[in-house]
Amino acid sequence: MIIKGFGGIFWRTRNIDVLKNWYKEVLKIEMEDWNGTVITPHTDNATIFSFFTESDGYFPIDQQVMLNFQVENIEDSIKHLEQMDVPLVKEQENSEFGKFIWIEDPAGRRIELWEKQV
Repeated sequence: MIIKGFGGIFWRTRNIDVLKNWYKEVLKIEMEDWNGTVITPHTDNATIFSFFTESDGYFPIDQQVMLNFQVENIEDSIKHLEQMDVPLVKEQENSEFGKFIWIEDPAGRRIELWEKQV
């Protein structure tokens, strides 16, 4: 068996319409009538698959999964989020892997935005 990449991310939510609208406005992810979309990666995109211990504080302990979206430019992303009145829940972090910021969707799920170090 050869893993080519992730085939999807699925979760349950109480208010699909609110989340669909938020992801469309804030993250520019257009959701189709079937309540999903297909994101086609760019050639320089990387998908990280990683485990965390139950007590790791990198994202909220009560959140089982965290989404990470790779962005072109973290500063432009911050400006867009400010215009949308979406606060950062954790300030920008710079590391050898790139630049990271964190926001939350209307359901309170932490989302990480990442500008990959080139």
